[in-house]
Amino acid sequence: MSFVLDPAAQDLLFREAHTANAFTDEPVTEEQVQAIYDLVKYGPTAFNQTPLRITLVRSPEARERLVQHMAEGNQAKTATAPLVAILAADNEFHEELPTLFPAFPQAKDVFFAERAAREGSATVNAALQAAYFIVGVRAAGLAAGPMTGFDFEGVRKEFLDDDHTPLMVVNIGKPGEDASYPRSPRLAYEDVVTTV
Repeated sequence: MSFVLDPAAQDLLFREAHTANAFTDEPVTEEQVQAIYDLVKYGPTAFNQTPLRITLVRSPEARERLVQHMAEGNQAKTATAPLVAILAADNEFHEELPTLFPAFPQAKDVFFAERAAREGSATVNAALQAAYFIVGVRAAGLAAGPMTGFDFEGVRKEFLDDDHTPLMVVNIGKPGEDASYPRSPRLAYEDVVTTV
């Protein structure tokens, strides 16, 4: 089967892309991040709820505060990456639904009046958006190093508030020398897909 997306683009986004653990010192600009967001914001979510919130960690002081919450193995690469993003779920996303989902503005109250329902939905849909974000970083010719090895509560208290749940920290930049490990195996189609 052939894809509409050419093989070079498929490689860039998937086959040749790796999680980066080392980066060059070339900066990642605000314009690049804006362009990434302006592309990936079109990825689908339930009710178009778009709960992902992105905190860009740029200043040396903020970077230092973040590094102290990272697992030991993630500290050095987080300290030296050109840009670090904290991706979080906004548990109050429902306030935007009348604007974001005008086809059914009552969804805000019908489905998301309870905090527990919002938290579950925000986590799933923000994680989906985080995946789009990683692919968008790759589409911009950059590498992403997503990590969940950190003190979630510490990061929430340091950078967010009670209405936001951290999902992952992503180092972003041009990959440096020996930036990634060799490709790990993947499950085969028949091990994943069941037809009923």
